[in-house]
Amino acid sequence: MTRGRLPDQAGYVERDGVRSYWERYGDGEPAVLFLPTWAIVHSRCWKAQLPYFGRHGSAVTFDPRGNGRSDRPAEPSAYAERELAADALAVLDAAGIGRAVVVGHSRGAQRALFLAAEHPERVAGLCFVAPAMPLVSLPPGRAAAMAAFEERPVVPEGWRKYNAHHWLTDYRDFVEFFFAEMFPEPHSTKQVEDGVEWALETDPATLVATQRGGWISRREAEALCAAVRCPALVVHGAADHVIDPASGRALAAALGARLEIFEGSGHSPHTRVPARFNLLLREFVG
Repeated sequence: MTRGRLPDQAGYVERDGVRSYWERYGDGEPAVLFLPTWAIVHSRCWKAQLPYFGRHGSAVTFDPRGNGRSDRPAEPSAYAERELAADALAVLDAAGIGRAVVVGHSRGAQRALFLAAEHPERVAGLCFVAPAMPLVSLPPGRAAAMAAFEERPVVPEGWRKYNAHHWLTDYRDFVEFFFAEMFPEPHSTKQVEDGVEWALETDPATLVATQRGGWISRREAEALCAAVRCPALVVHGAADHVIDPASGRALAAALGARLEIFEGSGHSPHTRVPARFNLLLREFVG
């Protein structure tokens, strides 16, 4: 795929036999680390941010374990949140960055909290986009689907498609459903097509392993929030069909963070309204 800007630096880091591919744009200050989200996509999900922040400092990102140019370990334990946080530290070291503002989208919020709480010297600030956090209960339909993840659905409709058996038998059907939910805004055909394309760069068995790797618990999330000392910004779309905006509000309250609600936006406001998001994040970084 043709890019508006190629990375100035790229490479691999390896931890416990698992390689992760990373890129750096720009070489100035401030530095911003864009964390991977769920391995259903790779680092191109930040394509509307990387060139911009590379022009105004440094922007670093990496493909998650399970997608892109990174390895796809089979063991669910390889996808624990602490593993992704450790990958992020290795990437910062490889890119020669001592301290950065860390941006996490959706599930990336959990690994961002680990970084800020356990390695505060490396994190200048936190920005959370549509954070997937266990601080509030999921909507009933999502909660029922998550609870039945390992059960064979009788009719995999709606969020019942969020299911290990369905992924292994009709993966494309799930990803087409998921990205339609992720981008409910009008005229989102391109964003949905990108998401489906990136999802198909991994395989359903790997995605099942990432799910079995487990989320952090509510108690663990609360403890991590209590340990964070850096400034934080939370951005959430009011029309998010994947993670209820209540999650963003709860995280902002727990951190004493600034909260920005994007009216009309779904689960990926940085993708659908990048100019507004980039200016907001640049103001926060500054």
